[in-house]
Amino acid sequence: MDYGKVAKAVYEYIGGRENIVSAAHCATRLRLVIGDNKKCSKEALENIDGVKGVFEAAGQLQIIFGTGVVNKVYDEFIKIAGITEASKEDVKKAAAKKQNVFKRAIRTLGDIFVPIIPAIVASGLLMGLLEGLANVWPAMTGSGTYTIIHLFSNAAFVFLPVLIAVSAAKTFGGNLFLGAVIGMIMIHPDLLNAWSVAGMEAADIPSASAWFGLYDINLVGYQGHVIPVVIAVWLMCVIEKKLHKIVPEMIDLFVTPLVTVLVTGYLTLTVIGPVFSALENYVLAGAQALIAVPFGIGGALIGAAYAPTVVAGVHHMYNALEAGLLSSIGLNTWMPIATAANVAQGAAALALALKTRNKKTKAIALPASLSAFLGITEPAIFGVNIRYMRPFIAGCIGGACGGLTAGLFGVGATAYGITGIFGFLITTNYTLQYALVILVASAVAFIISWLLYKEPKENVETAKAQRTEASETEVPKSIEINKHTVYSPIQGTAILLAEVPDDTFAAEILGKGMAIVPESGEVVAPVNGTISTIFDTRHAVGITADDGMEILIHVGINTVELKGQYFTAHVEEGDPVKAGQPLLTVDLEGIQAAGYNLTTPVIVTNSDDYAEVLMTASGKVDVLDQILEVRS
Repeated sequence: MDYGKVAKAVYEYIGGRENIVSAAHCATRLRLVIGDNKKCSKEALENIDGVKGVFEAAGQLQIIFGTGVVNKVYDEFIKIAGITEASKEDVKKAAAKKQNVFKRAIRTLGDIFVPIIPAIVASGLLMGLLEGLANVWPAMTGSGTYTIIHLFSNAAFVFLPVLIAVSAAKTFGGNLFLGAVIGMIMIHPDLLNAWSVAGMEAADIPSASAWFGLYDINLVGYQGHVIPVVIAVWLMCVIEKKLHKIVPEMIDLFVTPLVTVLVTGYLTLTVIGPVFSALENYVLAGAQALIAVPFGIGGALIGAAYAPTVVAGVHHMYNALEAGLLSSIGLNTWMPIATAANVAQGAAALALALKTRNKKTKAIALPASLSAFLGITEPAIFGVNIRYMRPFIAGCIGGACGGLTAGLFGVGATAYGITGIFGFLITTNYTLQYALVILVASAVAFIISWLLYKEPKENVETAKAQRTEASETEVPKSIEINKHTVYSPIQGTAILLAEVPDDTFAAEILGKGMAIVPESGEVVAPVNGTISTIFDTRHAVGITADDGMEILIHVGINTVELKGQYFTAHVEEGDPVKAGQPLLTVDLEGIQAAGYNLTTPVIVTNSDDYAEVLMTASGKVDVLDQILEVRS
C-alpha cells in the first residue's frame, strides 16, 4: 500500500486543510474532526485502497484502516495537511465543541462512568461467581472464605458514590480528592444508610432543619444514587475553578478547599441531593417499568431502539442508568437487552458477509461481525449495516426479539460494561436464559438480513456492463480456439518453466507448463472457460477451460507479498470468460521497482490428467499466440 497516496486521497476527500479541525488515531481508526461535513465525500473515502469503513460518532469522522496501517497513514496525513500530532483526548475535546448541549451532556456521562467500569466489573464478576457457586454448593455460604470474598464483591457498590465523585471531578477538571470528599459526605456513617430506610416509619427517620429553619431534610445517605453525585461534583468544580481565579495565591491553598467543600457539601445535602435523588428515582422507576411491561414488550421496544441510539451517539447515558439499577435493586436488567441488540447487529453483518460477492465488503463485514458478538458494535453498525440499511433494520428486529426474550425471562447481570459473549461472566444466575437471548437475537437478525440484503444495483449493473463490453468488443473475433490448447495471456518472451527463479514452479510441483517474461501489463484469458479462483491479492488467476484443462496464471514471483498493490482485477470467481477477455491490469514498473521478478508462469495444474503438456512457443510471443498443447 502506498501510504502517502492513501493519505493524500483522505486529505482531498475531506475537503483539504481548511476543513480540518483536529486529527489523531487509535489502534485501528483515523479520527478526524472536520469543520463542514458537506465538504466531505464519505462514499469516496470508502473506496480508498485500504479503507475498511467510514462512520461518524461523537462528533468525529472515523476512518477504519486496521492495526499496523492506520499509524503509517496518519504519519503521512499530518505531513500533507501541515498539522501537528494530536492525542485522542485532543480530538475528543475538539469534537465536543461541535456537538449540541444534549449530546455533550450524554458524552460527559460516558466520560464519567466508563473509567469506573473495571471496578464495577471486578465486583460484579465476584458477586455473580459467588452466587453461582452458592447455588451449586449451598453449604459454602457458612464459610469464612465466603464471608471475606462477599465483602470484596460488594465494595464497589457500597462506595459507588465515591468512585463516581472521583471520576466526575477528573472529567469536570476539578481536584480529585475534593471530589472524593463530596462523595464521602454523601455516604457518611452519621447519615442513615439509604438501604436501611425501607420499611421505616417517617417519624423514625432522623432529620435536621436547613437554611435557618426554612425546611427540614432527612439525614439519609445517598447509597444507590448516581446522578446527585455527578451534579454535586460538577457544582464543586465550578466553585473551585472560580475561587482559584479570585482568591490571592498566598491564601488560595487554605481558602479555596475550605469554601469549596463547605458550600458544595451544604448545597448537596440540602438541595441537590433531595431534588436530584427524587428525579433519579423517577427515571429508574420508569426504566424498570418499561422493562417489566408484560409479555416482554418493554424489552422488545428497548432492543429495537438500542442500535439507533448508538448511531445517534446517546448510548453513553445507559452507563448511568445501569449503575443506578445496580445500586438500587442490585440487578442490571438493561444489559441483557443491550446484548440482544449488539449480537443482532453482528449477526446481520455476518449474513451480509456470507452473501455478498464484493470481496472488500466481505473483508470488512466478517471481523466487524465478530467484534459485535464480543460487545463492540461500531464497526458492524457504521462500517457495514448502516451503509446498506437493510442489514441494520434486520439487526433492530433481531434486537427486538432478543429483548423480548430477556424481558420474558427477567434476565439480569451483576455489573455493567460487558455485553455479548463475555456477558456470560456476569449473568451466572441466568446462563441458559442469557444464551437463549443471544441465540434468538442472532438467528432472527441473520435470517432477515440474508433475505433482505441485495447487492447494490449499481455494482451489479457495472459488473454486467464490464463483462458484456469485454466479451463484445475486446475478444478477437477472428481467432479460432482449439481444444486442449492454451494461448498466451500476456505479451512478452516465452521461457522454459525450468528457467523460472522459483523452485516450486521450476520443479513442476504445481503442474507442467511454461513462463513468460511480460512486456505489457494487460493479462487476458488464455482459453474459453470459467474463473475458478482469483486470489484476494489479485496476483494470480485460476481458470477451468471448457475442455477440462485447469490453468493457473501467476504474475510475478512472490508477488503475493504485495497484498494486491499494483494489481487490478476485472473478473470475479464464477465469471465465464472468452479467450482474449481482460482478466487483470498490472503495473509492471511498480512491481519491478518494489524489487519483485516479473516472470509469469502459465501452468496446467491438472497435468496428471494428460499424457503430455507440450510448450509450443519460444522467444517473443504476442497475446493469444499458441503457447501450450496437451495430449491425452
